[in-house]
Amino acid sequence: MTDRVYPAAKPTTNGNGNGNGVSAANPSFPATKAQRYGATRPTYRPQPYHRRSRRRCCCTFFFWLFLIILILLFIVGVIGTAFYLIYRPHRPSFTVTSLKLSYFNLTSSSTLNSKFNIDITAKNPNKDIIFVYQPTTISILSGDIDVGDGTIPSFNHGKKNTTLLKASILSNGESLETDSASELKKNMKSKNGLPLKVKLDTKVKAKMGKLKTPNVGIRVSCDGIRVHLPVGKKPATASTSNVKCNVDVRFKIWKWTV
Repeated sequence: MTDRVYPAAKPTTNGNGNGNGVSAANPSFPATKAQRYGATRPTYRPQPYHRRSRRRCCCTFFFWLFLIILILLFIVGVIGTAFYLIYRPHRPSFTVTSLKLSYFNLTSSSTLNSKFNIDITAKNPNKDIIFVYQPTTISILSGDIDVGDGTIPSFNHGKKNTTLLKASILSNGESLETDSASELKKNMKSKNGLPLKVKLDTKVKAKMGKLKTPNVGIRVSCDGIRVHLPVGKKPATASTSNVKCNVDVRFKIWKWTV
């Protein structure tokens, strides 16, 4: 029986067909990650998602805050319009009816002694609103120099009412700075008389039936007063025909008054 001889397996040749029996480099097994996805592919880096989330939260917060402010302003506007249409509110008016100067003495040591008597007419033009005034401070100034201070007690100002307010305004031995004393002496020698300005500061609330508003600060400024210094014991009467009084509402916000 003849034995069969099987030929040996042919060596794997490279793809160029040169037949030299040199085998091509086989890839490693199992394949690496770089071989599976390609060595030239850029590495994946996840984007920081939390930054976008923060920006989105901030935008949402400011959007709702702005919307709430708009709604509140709209509600206040509606209430204010309704209040105005129902009550037709008007500011009170003030007039300096009379001002008399009893004495006015500035010593060589820049000490001031003075006494004024003033009558002020307050009018409430509203037919449905009562004003309730807190104690009122009165100051008389010549230029920017305070030459006397006084107080008017609290009072109620009725509907369509005219009230006469009287006060004595004094300066008892107030010491002035050198510049203020020099300016005041110059004003005292004026031929047209000593220029004066009256300033009132108080707080007032309005009553409409059972409805009451909070206290609101007001300032009344009356300018255009002139008075000659008294001679002897007879008080000097100031000229008040050209006096104009302005009423300004003053709101206090924390430490500031506007």
